Amino acid sequence: QLQLVESGGGLVQPGGSLRLSCAASGFALDYYSVGWFRQVPGKEREGVSCISSSGRSTNYSDSVKGRFTISRDDVKNTVYLQMNSLKSEDTAVYYCAAAPRRLCNLGFMDYWGKGILVTVSS
Repeated sequence: QLQLVESGGGLVQPGGSLRLSCAASGFALDYYSVGWFRQVPGKEREGVSCISSSGRSTNYSDSVKGRFTISRDDVKNTVYLQMNSLKSEDTAVYYCAAAPRRLCNLGFMDYWGKGILVTVSS
């Protein structure tokens, strides 16, 4: 069964850091582009970042550019989102998603994790 599981969320103070992990099981993630999304209740889901299947291409939303870094470790079948200089507006449920495509397209993801909560608050 194809599955994505997020971990690493929690409560952090403004200015702090967290690293989210997205672990895949049931399939080899190295053939997939992977994206991170976030959603606040009552708001539309936002695409945050994406990494191509090779790892050579990444992109970020303007709201996180320069603060978040996406990476992948295909040996561990895991994609990471390093989040630095966190702000209260980064508070959301974060989801990872994957698509069997070489290049990223956040509008076309096939497999989704269940999400994990990140709360940025003092």
